[in-house]
Amino acid sequence: MRRQKTKMLTKGAVEKLTPSPDRVREVPDAGAAGLRLAIHPSGKKSWTMRFRRPSGEQAKLTLGLFDPTARATDAAPVIGQPLTLTEARALAAEVNRQRAMGIDVAARHIEEKKRRAAASDEPTTFGAVARWFCDEHALKNRSGREGTARVIGLIFPVGGGEPSVAPGSLADRWRDRGVAEIDAGDAYAAIAEAVRSGVPGLKVRKEGARDSRGRAVAAALSKLFSWSVAHRLRSDNPVAGVFRPRKAESRHRVLTDDELKKVWSAFDAVGWPFGMVAKLLLLTGQRRSEVAGMRWSELGPDGTWNIPPSRTKNKLPHQIVLPPAARDVVAAVPRIEGQDLLFSTTGGTAVSGWSKAKRAIDEAVGEEQLPEWRIHDLRRTTATGMANLNVQPHVIEAVLNHVSGVRAGVAGIYNRAAYKDEKKAALALWAAHVAAVADGEPAGVVPIRRGARR
Repeated sequence: MRRQKTKMLTKGAVEKLTPSPDRVREVPDAGAAGLRLAIHPSGKKSWTMRFRRPSGEQAKLTLGLFDPTARATDAAPVIGQPLTLTEARALAAEVNRQRAMGIDVAARHIEEKKRRAAASDEPTTFGAVARWFCDEHALKNRSGREGTARVIGLIFPVGGGEPSVAPGSLADRWRDRGVAEIDAGDAYAAIAEAVRSGVPGLKVRKEGARDSRGRAVAAALSKLFSWSVAHRLRSDNPVAGVFRPRKAESRHRVLTDDELKKVWSAFDAVGWPFGMVAKLLLLTGQRRSEVAGMRWSELGPDGTWNIPPSRTKNKLPHQIVLPPAARDVVAAVPRIEGQDLLFSTTGGTAVSGWSKAKRAIDEAVGEEQLPEWRIHDLRRTTATGMANLNVQPHVIEAVLNHVSGVRAGVAGIYNRAAYKDEKKAALALWAAHVAAVADGEPAGVVPIRRGARR
């Protein structure tokens, strides 16, 4: 490898230096022996030193983030605080002075970190910090806690209580490691493992490499470490700049009326619980987790369905009026005394295992399989179908509980209209269309269903 030429850095030069897209770029400074500016792919800049310990081993010491201000202070710079170029050089000179005296600066720094951790009442191990993070996250975002915690390896029981640690999970593997000791290499290895063979500690539902699993691990760790930085438990987020799989391109698959007829018949054949959930997905346009987790306590006698903010993606309360066909599906659900969930085989958790359910639906469709379709396509089909029936875009967004388009930005802040009547009419119109298609009526004919509730 060609040795990089050392130049005297200036504040202006440091500010102009740009990152590399896939690695940490280190630029040596001639103003102090061993001092380097580390430029992360995220754009973050920090001061580091590289030198040999008395034992001959190579050592790397992170001094602190680059401080672009021109502040002046009489206080001596210390490791861990933001440092100007002048302060970084002064601190590097002090490190080199101690090294010249035979002091193992790296060992001393490690011992000092351990001493501060031991004197602190705050937890510093990954296991303890993960629990603290999830508990605090839960105060504002219960579903966010459950999803992020599960990826990390903390499994919270339904109804609250102490979580269990999934064997082999990150919370298990890193249980006793200091949260500040987890580095970019650890994060990369966890993300790569998730893509290749599954999220550590969790059951693999789909064989083969899956980018979505890597994205889930990257997102969960990034949240935890960003929170740790904010709480002064470490100085940086090791996930920043680490490779993470790109998000899959948006799908555009919409089922045709002929395909709707086939899947509706297949839903009937599959029955409870997945066939019924699939019918409600198509009839209401709501998200899979929202429908699968539907509770009797959320349903009103007038057909309203009130989804609390703890169960919606945007954390906003959402209400729709179920169309008659959807109320027929709900009425056919076998109700178990003392159980709030409509669709549960355990009584405590909503149904899962959608890959298996999708295969059952495909088998029920028969020989004329639907090409390249997924369960989530039902939501897109509902939205597109309502648009084809001349439902206004803002009403469709309101039905889907989207805060985008005409409901986003300043307009969305001041326009809090629930559009209850418009949503009710839109869903009734769509449900009538689905019923017509399922009954083999000509396209565009919306019959009045026999026995429909008023």
